[in-house]
Amino acid sequence: MEEGPAPKLSAQELSSATGEPVERVRRLRSLKLIGSEGDERFAPEDIERIRLIQFLERQQIGLEMVARVGRTYSFAQAIELVALDPGVARRLRDASGASDEPIDEQDLQMLRGAKVALDAGFPETALLQLTRVYADALARVAEAEVRLFHFYVHEGLKAARLVGRELVDSRNSVREQLLPIVEPLIRYFHRRGMTKAVREDMILHLADGPARPAQSASHAQLRLAIVFLDISSYTPIAEVMGDAVAARIVERFSELVREATTRFDGRIVDRVGDAFLLIFPEPRAALTCALDIERRTAAEPQFPAVRGAVHWGDVVYQEGGYVGGALNIASRVATHARPHQILATAAVRHEVGALSGVRFAAVGKQRLKGLAEELELFELRADDVQVGERIRDPVCGIEMAPTEVGAKLAVKYEELAFCCEKCLRVFLDAPQRYRS
Repeated sequence: MEEGPAPKLSAQELSSATGEPVERVRRLRSLKLIGSEGDERFAPEDIERIRLIQFLERQQIGLEMVARVGRTYSFAQAIELVALDPGVARRLRDASGASDEPIDEQDLQMLRGAKVALDAGFPETALLQLTRVYADALARVAEAEVRLFHFYVHEGLKAARLVGRELVDSRNSVREQLLPIVEPLIRYFHRRGMTKAVREDMILHLADGPARPAQSASHAQLRLAIVFLDISSYTPIAEVMGDAVAARIVERFSELVREATTRFDGRIVDRVGDAFLLIFPEPRAALTCALDIERRTAAEPQFPAVRGAVHWGDVVYQEGGYVGGALNIASRVATHARPHQILATAAVRHEVGALSGVRFAAVGKQRLKGLAEELELFELRADDVQVGERIRDPVCGIEMAPTEVGAKLAVKYEELAFCCEKCLRVFLDAPQRYRS
């Protein structure tokens, strides 16, 4: 049987639930912060609204400011208040993803800031791109905050058997301690990112022409080193071991990739599942980083093999990301690589020349799916890599030291090793599939 709507509350009941005097409850209604027009009673959601107002007041944000933020304006009123061209204002609203939403005080502040940037000489095209980057990036931040709070705080409290008012109060207590640190943390990481971006921009100015002037009003072209890395047996791991195990492996892979990329002055520009796309201002750091990541993953206990590719080519920078055929080349070459193999294109070989501790072993010209022309490829080999004996699970592809083997099976004159009993059972159900 479906539950009916939650019962409405009187002003006295809302006062008892929140600790606010009845007179103050009525004042909050008069400011249109709680309640709904035409209904003298209150919804259960008004309890949470009052708790939020109480929190804002503890942060020295008065009722008048809260009410002003809640006030809305028509589009005509907004552009008159900001003195901004209507077409520009509409394009900015579209770029921010707020074109269909009411305009409030915060929207006016955004439009005022945009006018300052335009008046200072920042081109509209660049401002629209930057607006989309802000909107997309901070929407991801907000989503992560909400999802991680739910999974790790709310669900954790439920697992501790908290229910009802105790659950709500505990959750709100954690949230009220976290909210004040959000904006300082965002500013902190923005400053760090800005420092790194300025340093990279200096390299572009000082290097021999890796950056080109804007080819149109909407994008600029750069020459960068591109690294594409993924786990060679990710699909069988997810199919056999399940999403939770696959997620733990990718989490560790991500830690190794991020640490190495930062150390070699690179940047992660995209990640899809187990695949990472990295960029570097020059190819020496790119190939050294790729080899370092492969070496470190090969030393991890019970870990699948990594493969990858390095390419040196032109990309177009647009709306905070990169597009162009060079990215496609890197991903196509990576899928051609074998486990533990890092391939480089001839463009990398020509640009790098000789590099201490690294050898370029010729693979020859290869025709790759999705590319019209053959590519000359080289396998990167580090002189100082010494990897102990590793055994590959024929089912999931995880590699192990002899002491990490979870199960064994003798087949004729061969002994097969598995990371766990589950992979052994899967193998016994379809031996021909995995032996081939």
